[in-house]
Amino acid sequence: MKFTLGWLKEHLDTKASLEQITETLTNIGLEVEQVIDKSKDLADFIVAEVVQAEKHPNADKLKVCKVNNGKEELQIVCGAANARAGIKVVLAQVGVLIPNGGFKIKASEIRGVKSNGMLCSADELNLGKDSEGIIELPKDAKVGDKAANWLAGGSDPVIEIAITPNRGDCLGVYGVARDLAAAGIGTLKKLQINKNNASGKASISVQTKTASCPYFIGRYIKSVKNGQSSE
Repeated sequence: MKFTLGWLKEHLDTKASLEQITETLTNIGLEVEQVIDKSKDLADFIVAEVVQAEKHPNADKLKVCKVNNGKEELQIVCGAANARAGIKVVLAQVGVLIPNGGFKIKASEIRGVKSNGMLCSADELNLGKDSEGIIELPKDAKVGDKAANWLAGGSDPVIEIAITPNRGDCLGVYGVARDLAAAGIGTLKKLQINKNNASGKASISVQTKTASCPYFIGRYIKSVKNGQSSE
């Protein structure tokens, strides 16, 4: 079972560190199989703004961008089709290690134009499979801030635990929080159940034809777009 530290803290009031939480989980029989903390890999990436993007003089598919990193403007050659002025992006400055590929960014010259950094895609940061375009951060992202603070899943560690057959109570995050609270790692928050009055008629019907299922309840949901979740 996987859950994020932020999700866990929605149900558990604790000041314990990630290491204390994972150690306690294993001690109470919820063995931690792995912890994915992408903030470590993304620590050196920052929020930047593309100030200008013009066609490369010697290449049709490349652009020469002026990028503000909060301290200065850098010239960066970029091949992404969505590179344009006014967007907030993830910047890897010279010397930064790219997670996917394990190479360091160097000052270079691309088709006769100097480039001092790299504007990153989700694929390059191991945050998704999209390698066609660079990541576009929210408009209110602060230039110069750590990019991990503005990336989905970038600053929230993912904890994966092994669930034994007798621990069905911990197949939900609230159950995990309850066990940690019982182990003294924090205080369990009261479960908030929001009222949601539904109306309308469903296009499907359910019939129970056995005494073994005397009662069935469900909710029909429509007009929902199914999209890819963050990794």
